[in-house]
Amino acid sequence: MLNRVVVAPSGFKESLSAGAAAEAIAAGVRRVLPGAELDLVPLVDGGEGTAAALAAATGGVLVTVPATGPVGETVAAHFALLGSGDTAVVEMAAVAGLSLVPRDLRDPGATTTYGVGELLRAALDSGVRRILVGCGDSGTCDGGAGALQALGARLLDEQGRELPRGGRELIRLHRVDPTGLDPRLTGVELLVACNPYNVLCGERGVARVFGPQKGATPAQVEELSAALENWAFVLTRDAAVPGTALRSDPGTGASGGLGAGLAALGARLLPRFDVLLDHLDLDARLARADLVVTAEGALDHQTPRGKVPAEVARRAKLYGRPVLALAGTLGEGAHQVPGVDACHGILPGPMELAEALLRANELLTDATERALRMIVLGARLPAAAGSRALHAEVSGTHRPSSVR
Repeated sequence: MLNRVVVAPSGFKESLSAGAAAEAIAAGVRRVLPGAELDLVPLVDGGEGTAAALAAATGGVLVTVPATGPVGETVAAHFALLGSGDTAVVEMAAVAGLSLVPRDLRDPGATTTYGVGELLRAALDSGVRRILVGCGDSGTCDGGAGALQALGARLLDEQGRELPRGGRELIRLHRVDPTGLDPRLTGVELLVACNPYNVLCGERGVARVFGPQKGATPAQVEELSAALENWAFVLTRDAAVPGTALRSDPGTGASGGLGAGLAALGARLLPRFDVLLDHLDLDARLARADLVVTAEGALDHQTPRGKVPAEVARRAKLYGRPVLALAGTLGEGAHQVPGVDACHGILPGPMELAEALLRANELLTDATERALRMIVLGARLPAAAGSRALHAEVSGTHRPSSVR
């Protein structure tokens, strides 16, 4: 009955990459369905692993580049050259991701996207005609100001002095001088793969929604919100492409506001899955599946707002395929994600975060096995009961965890 299983997970932050998650799920499936054909499709959302995944999918290469990390130290970053030869992929998390910010230095008012601008310059050096910027897993909240500084823009205070790096400094921004921007930017197509639900300013602005996850206190959230409001105003007045609404256009809040900074340069902010998944031929692979298994660190009311499991489920339902979602955390709304027929938490019981992160691979494999055995059992029940089996809630423990 389940002859072909598509495994299409996202990564679990700070524990498993998308590829590692796919392998862990596959191991669990093989315990129950040893003869099934498995199609592993590790999915990227613009965050960690995006450049490597797209390079592998297209026969491209990764290019290693030393660049400025989020706390100012040099890191070994990278970008991808796709197999077509005319497109580079700059993954912002490779140089400004949260995983590069030590826990005792997690202050989003101080971190910078300067290294993103350095990667963009390196991509321009390669002679490509198109640069795709993947947004996600950021450790910054500077509105892309650091990236623009690295690309040659000058950010000046009221006395005409250069601003230091970091989002909180933008409250003192008086003028943006774009005359020094790298002229090669006008000769490339700049695309930003982002979550369109993220906006720069307002009550749902990036500082308020994501600042606390990056270490901001309530006072720092308000400080950053005010700084980004000033950034949007001054950047729009002095340098932005006419007609760009940096405060509120979809995607301007991506990666701590990097979307807004790049939009000011004329970049097109596009829904990330529309840009990224075409390289993986996901729809055709889902169409051939008997069962689709997806996964992410958290499944909750935010999942339908641009997260991998929701996108996989939406596409799978176009072909009438059943979807099982696995997650470290089952939060409020986990059982109402459109298109997900069953969900299962990976924790078998209460567990410290450090242990859960360390054992994530094992926990995900075991949880997959448990869920699949329930599905197989349901398939063996009489027809009336069996028709309900795949739509039953396979929730495991409902105890919240912090596995991401």
